[in-house]
Amino acid sequence: MPEPVPFLRMLGITKNYPGVQALKGVNLEIRAGEVHALVGENGAGKSTLMKILAGAETMDAGEIHIGGQQVVIDSPHKAQELQISIIYQEFNLVPQLGAAENIFLGREPTRLGFVDFRRERREARRILDSLGISFDLDVPVSQLSIAQQQMVEIAKALSIDAKIIAMDEPSATLTLHELKNLFALIRALKEKGISVIYISHRLEEIFEVCDRLTVLRDGEWIGTRDIQEISREGIIEMMVGRKITDEFPWAESPIGEEVLRVEGLTRGFVKEVSFSVRQGEIVALTGLVGAGRTEVARMIFGADPPEKGSIWLEGRPIELKSPRHAIDSGICLLTEDRKSQGLILGMRIRENITLPKLREFCRFLFINGAMERKAAGNAVKDLTIKAPSIETEVRNLSGGNQQKVVLAKWLLANSKLFIFDEPTRGIDVGAKREIYLLMNELLRRGAAILMISSELPEVLGMANRILVMSGGRLAGELHRNEATQEKIMHLATLFPSFQEREQVA
Repeated sequence: MPEPVPFLRMLGITKNYPGVQALKGVNLEIRAGEVHALVGENGAGKSTLMKILAGAETMDAGEIHIGGQQVVIDSPHKAQELQISIIYQEFNLVPQLGAAENIFLGREPTRLGFVDFRRERREARRILDSLGISFDLDVPVSQLSIAQQQMVEIAKALSIDAKIIAMDEPSATLTLHELKNLFALIRALKEKGISVIYISHRLEEIFEVCDRLTVLRDGEWIGTRDIQEISREGIIEMMVGRKITDEFPWAESPIGEEVLRVEGLTRGFVKEVSFSVRQGEIVALTGLVGAGRTEVARMIFGADPPEKGSIWLEGRPIELKSPRHAIDSGICLLTEDRKSQGLILGMRIRENITLPKLREFCRFLFINGAMERKAAGNAVKDLTIKAPSIETEVRNLSGGNQQKVVLAKWLLANSKLFIFDEPTRGIDVGAKREIYLLMNELLRRGAAILMISSELPEVLGMANRILVMSGGRLAGELHRNEATQEKIMHLATLFPSFQEREQVA
């Protein structure tokens, strides 16, 4: 039986930036009505390739063919004409406008020279109904859930009758229920003959929803495989260029004294949460989105004072009045959203690393530049942060290296308790392993780690003990030797989430 003819062919795509060759003769072939994964480490060239397909960047060499015809995509408008739509991880929506206005933004239907709002709403409702989605079209999209905003983006793609839809990390902030809905929607798009390019670092999702995958590494095409013909280990080897036999390199460390104990922590919908974390161990706090995990972390970090309950640090009760108080006490929080809460993107690596302890580098009201540069340089070397220099702005680093900068600043602060909130979200498999190895090193130094994670393979692979939250309560505790995904999910669904209770109310 002959191979299906590709609907999209990107051949020999090359793109150079000053001092960097981002793409080196990359090939990508997508069949009509298939879900095709595009995978690779951070910096592999995935985003650059999609920007070229979207008309946001121009290639230096190569060809693009759609439906057997060579085309030139020199603008986003041209990409729309060719029925190509890219849904970026950070949605391209106007927060103050409703769904209908966002769907047809810049392409509003008109009547007698004026926007035909009735037709706009009618067409928007028709598209959303075809997706099985129903919500108020007049509500500003800023008030919609992340999943609903994503559906607006998909509806926008369908409004231009898109034949190719690329999704960049579409599952990053979705709940398990929302993720199932997204997969069902992708399968529905496939049945309509629409090709979906699916970009994700979560390999388990690729096996769930994709037909084939293409791997990029260092700007080069490594290969294309059918999903049924490759294993998870095989994908990882293609991505990093070597075998990784221990994706989760957990190493048993001597368990020491108790570092953290919380008793009866209560705030809002979070009720009576109690647990402890000791030196040399990773305690995972997991559960579905909305279970209350981040709320617990914020109480421990002094960002939100508990309404009831107590926090003990190294055997002594402590009332944390602010994050500064927590930092001075030896507690650090690596936030889930490192870009908006963990880093100052416009500042240099050096400035971000030394920020929590900047007072220690001051002499007579002035910063001692030599001391600061030495400390930051040592941190960059110790954590193998890949950057041209310590003067590089952190916005220009990959996700994995940004996370290392966050970690470096807390190491410089001599923290005792590290709270990792989704430590590897949006990070490729190679960088993930480096983060895990750094966590092991922290344990060897006598630190304690509280790891908040939604990724069950990560939880099972790295934690000594697993605490499962459900509906703002601690539903149970599992030791690594007894824990399974099934047991965790059973505990995680014992009680309704805050969002579910709100909907019922």
